[in-house]
Amino acid sequence: MAQQINDGALPVGAKLPTVRALAAELGLATNTVARAYRELEVASLLETRGRAGTFVGADGDAGKARVSAAAAEFVAVVDGLGIDRTVAIAIVTAALQADG
Repeated sequence: MAQQINDGALPVGAKLPTVRALAAELGLATNTVARAYRELEVASLLETRGRAGTFVGADGDAGKARVSAAAAEFVAVVDGLGIDRTVAIAIVTAALQADG
């Protein structure tokens, strides 16, 4: 769901199914879906509006902003250590391709 929000497949303001409905649709436990919704809300990707339901939040790009800030910090560390940027890119690529 986070990927769909960041890709724009789930646009800001889109109403999401209830926890029970999504759990039934996916064949998951209600608590699992509720926890996922809470984690997405903490990440500012979702917002709950009481009885009105759960919606894609206006801060949907918060994750991208965090990654951008982390990347800038990484570049500063790489340059500070005098590591060649090509090597740094290879390190990041390997990390992104690793499991987990």
